[in-house]
Amino acid sequence: MQERNIGALKVSAIGLGCMSMSQGYGAADRDESERALHRALDVGYTFLDTASVYGVGHNETLIGEVLGSRRDEFTLASKCGIINRDGKRGVDGSPENIKQTLEESLQRLGMEYIDLYYLHRRDFNVPIEESVGALADEIRSGKIGHIGLSECSSETLRKAHGEHPICAVQSEYSLWTRDPEYKVLECCKELGIGFVPFSPLGRAFLAGVVRDAEVLEEGDMRKTMPRFTGENIEHNLKLVDEFLTIAADNSCTAAQLALAWVMAQDPDFVPIPGTKHVKFVEENAAAVDLNISETDLDRAGELFAADAVKGERYHPSQMISLDPDS
Repeated sequence: MQERNIGALKVSAIGLGCMSMSQGYGAADRDESERALHRALDVGYTFLDTASVYGVGHNETLIGEVLGSRRDEFTLASKCGIINRDGKRGVDGSPENIKQTLEESLQRLGMEYIDLYYLHRRDFNVPIEESVGALADEIRSGKIGHIGLSECSSETLRKAHGEHPICAVQSEYSLWTRDPEYKVLECCKELGIGFVPFSPLGRAFLAGVVRDAEVLEEGDMRKTMPRFTGENIEHNLKLVDEFLTIAADNSCTAAQLALAWVMAQDPDFVPIPGTKHVKFVEENAAAVDLNISETDLDRAGELFAADAVKGERYHPSQMISLDPDS
């Protein structure tokens, strides 16, 4: 697979988001997850993304058990800061929690270091400089290689980068989620910081495979997301139907077209579509080699312009944990 740069890191042009193998989108099959992880490395993925909170540790344990013997074949990213205590979600960016979470992650992974370690969300009760300072201490200890931030504002990013160089920002970015375009992308470019779009397929909606949230499995997070419910999904499906036509014109899948659009926005964007199935690991990898005309990419971008999409991307209870630019 072609390679791209995330700050100082060189990785495959598309990475693998591993969360769905443990939570979020219904039950996962352990055997299929194992096959998907191995197949990803076999077809050229060299960038895997997980987090301490995914499956409350299950995801890191899975990666460690399945790929521990192939550790030198991939760059690993994980995250700290989002906590799940007694079934309740929260944010803790304190130095104490960062250190403790990292130790627990390394133990679950069975590894001595993590290449890229993100602060998953900003803790508004802790100065960002303190959180980043704690992460910098772990670089000096040799337990992490680089620092990242997730879903941060440009103001937070500048403060963090002033404390210690930030390697990457990971935020939701896709045809139907353009929030980082407001200030974050410009800030990343100015400071030489890599950008990693998560959910580049709009949680499979842009792939055209989610037509009715009511039929999704119990516990699937999309059942509570405004874009997937009520009148919003009816409106958004009309956009997807037009998008499917553009994909058909290019003899590719909608998912591949969505990834091609993201990668075309900057030569160093490294999207991390998540999947728990081998067939999608392979399908997404093939998007790297597509040659879509600028005209069709522009058509796709205009179709999902910000004011065309209906619904917030998260339930209100989760929107409050974001750190948007004002």
